[in-house]
Amino acid sequence: MCGIAGLIHRRKTGDVGTEMTNMLKSLKHRGPDSTGFALYGQPKGNELVLRFKVAEQEEMSKGFDIHQQVKDRRAEVDKRLKELGAKLIKVEEATEYAFRYRIDFGGDRRKLADYIEDVEGAEILSLGLGLELIKDLGDAARVSGQYKLNGFVGTHAIGHTRMATESDVDIRSAHPYWAYPFADVSVVHNGQLTNYWKGRRALEHRGHRFMSNCDSELIAVYLADKMQQGAKLDDAMRDSISELDGVFTYIVATADSLGMAKDVMAAKPMVLYESDDFIALASEEVAIRSVFPHEIDTWDPYEGEVRVWKAEARA
Repeated sequence: MCGIAGLIHRRKTGDVGTEMTNMLKSLKHRGPDSTGFALYGQPKGNELVLRFKVAEQEEMSKGFDIHQQVKDRRAEVDKRLKELGAKLIKVEEATEYAFRYRIDFGGDRRKLADYIEDVEGAEILSLGLGLELIKDLGDAARVSGQYKLNGFVGTHAIGHTRMATESDVDIRSAHPYWAYPFADVSVVHNGQLTNYWKGRRALEHRGHRFMSNCDSELIAVYLADKMQQGAKLDDAMRDSISELDGVFTYIVATADSLGMAKDVMAAKPMVLYESDDFIALASEEVAIRSVFPHEIDTWDPYEGEVRVWKAEARA
């Protein structure tokens, strides 16, 4: 089932936090288990935004021990950031177990991510110049409110409402997925990949890491691997149509672009609205209409189609 959505302002910024919240609220019936956002704000020079967690939501009700573990894990993360030369510019506690750090770091992002995630219970959700990836259990209204996403100004965003089918109901299995180690690449997906384990083993042998057993993560890692080898985003997406088996529709976002791909069977729905200034796409038309007060025309992308749109200005 699941619901996916994406939007991009091509010539200006907008309140993408509120817009994506409204789109995902409209898709709640497609997946009530968890909700995720990848929001693209305005970069501040070379500063990185680090979103990470050190526990799962459901762990927090297990008593004093887990709360102490969270404090200890966060302290260890702070220690390791300092060891690698990362300067903390701003530190925010999004929840008891999830945090937002703005850091000054000019070193190897892969090395930093690996070192942080070596801390027990720690997982980096995103590490980006503009990207901020937020996901948690519950519907869009709950997650957006919990993380104060309304009013988030940016150029584009993608989001996901999840109905768990073959993997756990936890933050780790929720979408979007960060395309590690790229700073600003994220993916949401609706469908099922039948060559997940084969593809995962091949990518792990190439040095990539997986944080979940969710088949959707394979798409993010697959695209990261292709781009690491020099492929452009649209070329990597076209390759995915033939190299990823199963039925799927996915949306990918980079620092300045939004893209969608649909497999050749076109079994998973996608509805698209496109104008000169704004593009919105989602599993159902009701999500697109949640951000428009007037009548609009929408259409369904064809089977095997790949589309990429770029933000022309990020000011």
